[in-house]
Amino acid sequence: MNQNSDLDHQKLYANFKWERPTHYNFATDVVDRWAKDEPDKLAIFWIDDNADQKQRTFAQISSNSKSLANGLKSAGVKKGDVIILLLGREIEWWESFTASLRMGAVISPGTSQLSAKDLAYRITAASATTIITNTANANKVEKIQASCPGLHTKVLVDGKREGWLSYDDLLQNNSEEFDAVLTRASEESMCYFTSGTTGLPKMTIHRHDYGIAHQVTGKYWLNLNKNDLHWNISDTGWAKAAWSSYYGPWNCGSTLFVHHSNGFSAEDTLSIIENYPITTMCGAPTIYRMLVLEELSKYNLSSLRHCVGAGEPLNPEIIETWKSATGLTIRDGYGQTETPILCGNFHFVEPKPGSMGKPAPGVHLAVIDNDGNEVTTNEEGDIAVLVEPNRPQGMFTEYKDDPERTAATRKGDWYITGDRAYVDKDGYFWFVSRADDVILSAGYRIGPFEVESALLEHPSVAESAVVSSPDETRGEIVKAFIVLVKGADGTEELAKELQNHVKEVTAPYKYPRKIQFVGSLPKTVSGKIRRIELRNKEWGD
Repeated sequence: MNQNSDLDHQKLYANFKWERPTHYNFATDVVDRWAKDEPDKLAIFWIDDNADQKQRTFAQISSNSKSLANGLKSAGVKKGDVIILLLGREIEWWESFTASLRMGAVISPGTSQLSAKDLAYRITAASATTIITNTANANKVEKIQASCPGLHTKVLVDGKREGWLSYDDLLQNNSEEFDAVLTRASEESMCYFTSGTTGLPKMTIHRHDYGIAHQVTGKYWLNLNKNDLHWNISDTGWAKAAWSSYYGPWNCGSTLFVHHSNGFSAEDTLSIIENYPITTMCGAPTIYRMLVLEELSKYNLSSLRHCVGAGEPLNPEIIETWKSATGLTIRDGYGQTETPILCGNFHFVEPKPGSMGKPAPGVHLAVIDNDGNEVTTNEEGDIAVLVEPNRPQGMFTEYKDDPERTAATRKGDWYITGDRAYVDKDGYFWFVSRADDVILSAGYRIGPFEVESALLEHPSVAESAVVSSPDETRGEIVKAFIVLVKGADGTEELAKELQNHVKEVTAPYKYPRKIQFVGSLPKTVSGKIRRIELRNKEWGD
């Protein structure tokens, strides 16, 4: 271990103090500050699949968001209104996000893959008055318009349409001067819909202090400065985009690289890194798993200096393959839609491959037992954040209109993440599983992640998902769903080989007693494997 790095973390962690201003607004306190101090500083460098390019300086983001805020205000949108932002990686997403914060509205980003039914639920649940979207999604909105009478302002970013305001008109016909709205740091600013294990998606409410929390994200995890060109490969509908495509980088004055595309191609991604001076990259583990299946030696990736991953734990073998090709360690970061970054392999922490890293500055993170007590070294328990008496900046306030599920996240003074881990003697956190993913087999507790990691070390395995399967003798056994690399055949011989491989790589009792070869794994639109879907089918059968 690099002791100096460890000491640096100890010192920073011990001495860190959150800024706690009474009033705060990211648009005025950060975007406008960069616009004033360095008006020509590039905020966004944007390309699409046709190699078209657009650029925005911080001064342009500032002035465009002021014009948009004036236009929305004239249309009847007021402070506290909920604005649904339903765009892909169109450059208007960043301007709209900034305008919403600026005017004190509550921004609710969503993925463009939402159905009309999903949209109707969100608009109704959030009492949204406004939507900003494109033509593809406008068609969905009009299908459900009659059931959403409170939606009175609709803005179209890509043209003109009856009953809709034109985004371009709002920019061109409104002043670039906007009287700043004074927002308290404790006022609502964002509403993310997040799926739970049961019920309809929950409305996760964040305050304006969320922008302050991501000072830690940008500086310590993304390791950014104002000279960086940062690429976060993430859907704009998810909190990861707020972390790494908005607040984190712009806190540091970094330029965002944006690739507007309808799909993901590992080959195109590597070509883009080769052809543009991208210095830092953030991607979900699924992205890196796909990248390492390519012939990495064909590409010049030398512009990269720092890579991070988030969304689910990253397997050590993926980290090692990427490091062999680029010389860079993918640094895992851990947090949730409900939180800022809680734990990570920060740039000053010597990473242990497969570990979640160490607690983020400003966050009292621990593993606790059922009684709310911190457990001893190497003892498994619930990952929790101490939120009383000093709440870390950026923690969600509630699941709106859902007091029961809000209360279920608390155990005394702790916020319970719903994830399980243990802490080693050096203070590193090690993910075990979601609390409801643990497999109990013949008295043994088995976390799926370790089995999946072992399977991924086999050259025939491209992806794997491990869940419990019912068994009369053991109660539950381990079942693996496996996607093979091209050219591999899912034979009985290979299944036995994989079982033996897992027995050798990890504890023998953890090997998958059932293996099913599949063409693909069910995933959320943000790329996380939906183990719950596989598990429900297994137990339903």
